[in-house]
Amino acid sequence: MIRIEWERAALALSHIKIRGSRWNGPVKIEGTAPGFECVGVGTDAAVFRHRELTDVVFKVYSSQATVKKETEESVYLRLGKSPYFPALYGKGSNYIVLSYEEGITLFDCLVEGIEVPEQAIQDVEEARRYTRSIGLNPRDIHLKNVLLQQGRGKVIDVSEYARPGNDQRWEHLLWGYRFIYPYLRGRKVPVWVLEAIKRFYKGLALLFRRRK
Repeated sequence: MIRIEWERAALALSHIKIRGSRWNGPVKIEGTAPGFECVGVGTDAAVFRHRELTDVVFKVYSSQATVKKETEESVYLRLGKSPYFPALYGKGSNYIVLSYEEGITLFDCLVEGIEVPEQAIQDVEEARRYTRSIGLNPRDIHLKNVLLQQGRGKVIDVSEYARPGNDQRWEHLLWGYRFIYPYLRGRKVPVWVLEAIKRFYKGLALLFRRRK
């Protein structure tokens, strides 16, 4: 990929404004950019893909998340080339350019009844070990942050790896994979069930923080 190609395409992104949410909800997207489509929305940024640059995506941050953009950029630089994470190709004032990763999230695997193989889980474990070995902290690994790619696992969000503490999210998912998933393997899990578990988990985490 030639750098000038994505730099030229990124100029169109100035027509798009990303607005953050007061309550840590998904960002709001205002405006459009020729050739771009949104392929993901988070609490700090939205991810766009250009129809002529299919190998990369542009993660565009809200004005409130400028510090997080710089932090995530530094994390990708430290991770370097790794089979467990996307590659960083470049940056702009409010965006970073990452490799486009095909695949389906573990969340959608559960919804669609697609089997999650043990190898994908082991890949996440290896990703966490590697992350710790270079002095980073693998946090916020959940069902929507892991892709299944031809039977392998890839982690696609590293925005919290510079923060301290263990949020236990992956440990809880790992426990669920070992002891609950065998009864669900190959079955479709309703979205409302997964969202209810997510809300319960967030409420429990908030309760523990208040008690500290």
